[in-house]
Amino acid sequence: MSFDPITAALDLGGKLIDRLIPDPAQKQAAALELLKLQQSGELAQLTADTDLAKGQLGVNQAEAANANFFVSGWRPAVGWTCCAGLAYSFVVRPLAAPLVQKYIGAPMEALDMGTLGTLLFGMLGLGSMRTVEKINGVAAK
Repeated sequence: MSFDPITAALDLGGKLIDRLIPDPAQKQAAALELLKLQQSGELAQLTADTDLAKGQLGVNQAEAANANFFVSGWRPAVGWTCCAGLAYSFVVRPLAAPLVQKYIGAPMEALDMGTLGTLLFGMLGLGSMRTVEKINGVAAK
């Protein structure tokens, strides 16, 4: 059973067609009409998702073109924060932890690399796509 309300309603509609329409030709025509409704609904959802993505691209372009650092600089700031977190986790902490433990007596805390990795890999993926667009000459430089 589907938890999507539209699909559940269409499944119910198919069951009602089977029970209420005895003629096979009419049953087939009603099922075809139901299928057309389902496909048009999916197409409408896909169109809405595409329009939303286009709107977000416009917002992203406006933010990146803004001269104010606090508007256009948040993405680089997140990138540099991720770099600082990686540097701490893989360079600073492994080298400094024995010294800190020996002279201060307290362990250096580890960062949550699951959250940091998710954020960083998402940004790297988007950055890679942007680089490929520039190389192919698709994106504005």
